[in-house]
Amino acid sequence: MAISLQDQLLNSGLIKKDKANKAKKEKYKQSKQQRNSKTTQTDEATLLAQKTLSEKQAKDRELNQQQKLKADKKAIIAQIKQLIKLNIQAKDNEGIAYNFSDNNVVKKIYVNDATLKNISNGRLAIVKYDTSYELVPAQVAEKIKQRDASFILVLNDKVDGDITENDPYADFQIPDDLMW
Repeated sequence: MAISLQDQLLNSGLIKKDKANKAKKEKYKQSKQQRNSKTTQTDEATLLAQKTLSEKQAKDRELNQQQKLKADKKAIIAQIKQLIKLNIQAKDNEGIAYNFSDNNVVKKIYVNDATLKNISNGRLAIVKYDTSYELVPAQVAEKIKQRDASFILVLNDKVDGDITENDPYADFQIPDDLMW
């Protein structure tokens, strides 16, 4: 049978017997304390590996969330473009110029009298479609607004036609020289 290192050092005279016994008792106490407290020594490499794994999982979750947000945004833009494409109203290139602003720049769209009245009354809206501006019904504009309001450039509040037709002052003319 092989002799332990401690016994070899004792036989050669490099250590004394009381020191060897003290080391043996210390080792026994540590093992007994470990058994009684039921604590396990954790390996630092295992802890580091677990920490690295959890950090990687958190980073992956964040990247997946960002990719999902991008995909959702792309889908919403596709829905908006489809809504606009399916509901475009005709414009009149030789009609009346209707001015509106897009990012603090005044733009024009040419429309006929009826279309101008519908825009003013809130029945039609002006939306941005790729690089052009299109007219869509107000109901479609509301659907677009729910998805992304940045596509809506002009959407006036709805005005009922009955109010202007039943105007009690319609019979009275406004003088031209009236100063306000």
